[in-house]
Amino acid sequence: MQKIGVFVCHCGTNIAATVDVSAVAAALSAEPGVVFAREYQYMCSASGQDLIKDAIKEKELTGVVICSCSPRMHEATFRKAAASAGLNPYMVEIANIREQCSWVHKDKQSATEKAIILGRAAIAKVALNTPLKPGEIPVTKRALVIGGGIAGIQTALDIADAGFEVDIVEKKPTIGGKMAQLDKTFPTLDCAACILTPKMVEASQNEKIRIYSYSQVEAVGGFVGNFTVKIRKKARYVDETKCTGCGLCTEKCPVKNVPNEFNLGMNERHAVYIPFAQAVPKVAVIDADCCRMLKDGKCGLCSKLCGAGAIDYKQEDEIIENKYGAIVAATGYEPISLDKFDEFAYSKSKDVITSLQFERLMNAAGPTGGVLLRPSDNKHPKTIVFVQCVGSRCEAHAKKGKEYCSKICCMYTAKHAMLTREKYPDTDVYVFYIDVRTPGKNFDEFYRRAAEEYGVHYVKGMVGKICAEGDKLKVQASDLIADKQLHIDADLVVLAAAIEPDKSARPLATLLTASMDTNDFFTEAHPKLRPVESPTAGVFLSGCCQGPKDIPETVAQAGAAASKVIGLLCKDKLTANPCVAHADELMCNGCSTCENVCPYHAITYIDKEFKMPDRTVKVRRVAQVNPAVCQGCGACTVACPSKAMDLYGFSGKQIYAEVDAICR
Repeated sequence: MQKIGVFVCHCGTNIAATVDVSAVAAALSAEPGVVFAREYQYMCSASGQDLIKDAIKEKELTGVVICSCSPRMHEATFRKAAASAGLNPYMVEIANIREQCSWVHKDKQSATEKAIILGRAAIAKVALNTPLKPGEIPVTKRALVIGGGIAGIQTALDIADAGFEVDIVEKKPTIGGKMAQLDKTFPTLDCAACILTPKMVEASQNEKIRIYSYSQVEAVGGFVGNFTVKIRKKARYVDETKCTGCGLCTEKCPVKNVPNEFNLGMNERHAVYIPFAQAVPKVAVIDADCCRMLKDGKCGLCSKLCGAGAIDYKQEDEIIENKYGAIVAATGYEPISLDKFDEFAYSKSKDVITSLQFERLMNAAGPTGGVLLRPSDNKHPKTIVFVQCVGSRCEAHAKKGKEYCSKICCMYTAKHAMLTREKYPDTDVYVFYIDVRTPGKNFDEFYRRAAEEYGVHYVKGMVGKICAEGDKLKVQASDLIADKQLHIDADLVVLAAAIEPDKSARPLATLLTASMDTNDFFTEAHPKLRPVESPTAGVFLSGCCQGPKDIPETVAQAGAAASKVIGLLCKDKLTANPCVAHADELMCNGCSTCENVCPYHAITYIDKEFKMPDRTVKVRRVAQVNPAVCQGCGACTVACPSKAMDLYGFSGKQIYAEVDAICR
C-alpha cells in the first residue's frame, strides 16, 4: 500500500506570491496514495527537513513529493533528509513549482492550477518508484586544465600544491595567455610580466605539473572521476627535449615577413620563432605555412645552424591519451573583431587601434620598444582619443557586437590614459564613455586619479564617426553633459573592444557536454551557490570562459575551481548514480542503435545463450550496460527501436504515468 507524503514550500514569497500553496496542498492531499500533505514556509530549512523526517517516521511514508524549487538546488538535501529518517533517498520526487511555475506566471489562478498539475505528476511517478542503491566508482587522481593563461596556471599550481598531478593543455606554443601581452595591471600599475612570468616558471618546474603547449583536446570520454581525454600535440618541427632556446634559428631564418600575432600584427617575425622572451616552454616553433623547407623543400638553414640538432622537419602530430578525475575549462577570451565597425575607420586607418594593440605599443618588449608611436608614420601622437564600449552595451552595436558589458574596459582605459599622461605629459587624452563602471576594490579611486590628478578629459558621450584626413583622424562626437557636438583632430584613436569567449570554447563545450549561454560563455551549475562548477559533473570553470573578469577576479576563481577539484580528487571513490540504463534481454534485437548513440560508451554487446521451449539453446546478441560508466542520460531509451532499453528511476511506465496525470 502506497503512503505518500506531500510537502509544499512557500520559498518565502518566491512561490507563495504567485501560487496559492494552501490550495495546492489541499488539492494534492486528495490524490490516490497521499496520506499526508503539508505546506511550510521554507522546506529546505532545518525545521522544514525535520518536518519531513517526522512525517516519514510517524506516517510510515513509502514516498515523498516536495513541491519547491528546482531539483538542482535541493534534491540532494531532501534525499539526505529522507535517508536519515530511514526512507530510501530515491523514493523522493521534486515538483519544480518555482522555476517552472511561479517564476513564469503572473496570474495566481493559472499558476496555482499548474502547480497542482506538476505536483500530481510527481505523485504519479513516485508511486512507481522503486528503492535504488548507488554504486561506487574509483577516482583517477589527476586533473586536466584546458588553457594556459593566468586562470589555468593558477588553477594548476593550486591543485599541484595539494599533491595531485595536473596537466595543462595550451593551444599556443607557450603558456601565459593574454596577460603575457599586457604592460601594467590595474589598479596597482604593477608590471604584468613581473607577476606572470614567475608563475609560468613555477608551473614549468613543478614536478606535479605537465605542460602540453601547442596542443589541443581532440576527444573527451568517460565521466566524473574517470575521464579519458585525447590530446593532439601539434608538430613544432623542433624537438623540445633538445632545443635550448638560444634563438639562433629565429635570428638567421631568411623568411622574416610573417605578421607577429603576439604583437597583433604590428611588426613581423621569422618563420621559425619563439613567441616572446619569457616564453614557457622556451622552445622554438616552425610555422609550417611559411617555412620554405616545409613548403617546397628548399632552405634548411635553421637545421644547419642548430648546434643541438633540435630541428626535425619530419615531425608529425602526436595523439596522447590520458585519464583524469576532473577537468577545468580555462579557455580565456578574445577581443571581438572590429571589421564591421566602419564608422570608426578601424579597417581604413593604421592609427585606429584596439586597446590590446595599445598595450603592446606601451610595452618595453613591444614592437616599438615601449615608445608610443603612431603605426602609420612612427611619430609621437599629441592627441589621443579613447572610445569606450565599442561593440558593447549599445543597441546600434548589438547586431555587430555584444549586448553585455565587458567589465574590464573602463579600468584598463583609465590605466592607459594615466600611463600616457605620466610618460608624455604634453599629450592630450580624451575618453568618450557611456558610463564609467568601477566595481572592484580601489577601482573608483583609480579612475578618479586619472580624471583629477592626470588631467584626462572624460567626456560622457558617444563617438559617431571617425574619418582619416591626411595625417589626422577627424573625430565627431557628442558631449551629453554640455549638450553639444565635438570635433577633435586626433593623432591616434584607441577602441575599447568588447571581449568574447575564445573561439575554442564552443567546440570544447561540445566535447565536455557542458552547457553554454547565448554568448558562448560556459554556464555555471548555479550562479550563486556553485559559481565555478559546470552542470556536467567533474567539469569546472576558471576565468573568462565563464564571463568577463579582471585579473584579481580571475585568480580568485582559479583558486575556487582548484579547491573544488582537490575536494573531488581527495576521494578514493565516488557515489555512482543508480538511475542508469538497463536492457531487457528478451526484447533486445542486437541492432547496436543504443551503442551508437551512447555518449559515454557504456553499452557493449555480448552473445548470450537462451533456452528455448523445446529445450534447445539459442545464442543471441544482446546489449549490456556498464552501470559504472552509464550516466543515465536516457539517449539509448529513446533510440531503441524495440523498447528493450529502460532507465531505473525514469522508466517508461513512470514517464507515461506523469503524462497521464498531467492530462487528467
